[in-house]
Amino acid sequence: MNRNQVLPQVELSADPKALSRIDFCAPQSYQGSGFLEISALPRLTEEASSIEPGDGFHWELKTHFADSPGSEPRQILKLAVKGRIHLVCQSCLQDCGLDLAQESRFVMVATEDEADAFPMEDDQQEPLVASQHFDLLGLIEDEILLSMPLIPKHPEGACQPHASSFSEGGEASDTPEKPQNPFNILKNMKKN
Repeated sequence: MNRNQVLPQVELSADPKALSRIDFCAPQSYQGSGFLEISALPRLTEEASSIEPGDGFHWELKTHFADSPGSEPRQILKLAVKGRIHLVCQSCLQDCGLDLAQESRFVMVATEDEADAFPMEDDQQEPLVASQHFDLLGLIEDEILLSMPLIPKHPEGACQPHASSFSEGGEASDTPEKPQNPFNILKNMKKN
């Protein structure tokens, strides 16, 4: 019998406070979507260089149970986030609006030991330890943070490098003169 046919499906609230305590141990599946403003995500608020109207992330989640060889069916969680955040461009050091998108798939496991034993070669899905008070809001924020570039920049050619950066423009203005050829220095030492 397909477990998904007999389990109730719960619609998740879009309220950020309600997303911080989801019971993933209950025998039910979930679905939901919503929009989170940057101000509802404290770690993203710290990263943002500015917050413009409309900045934030749409999220969509759906879970289902899948058969697992040798054990009970496991809950599979699919999460997609898409939105916009402003960060400091590391080239021009000015405000830079970035559109980000991330899709992830997780398998819910019962214990930390099960998560540690999860096959590393399965890069299509990561294990998450289910709990009765699972912080889904924290997971959504984690996925957004993971989708952020290590070095945020405007698209190529959209900005001028800042004079203090290590780019070609900065080096040209900071380099006083061409260094002397070391062989010429040795030649002059030999003459003396």
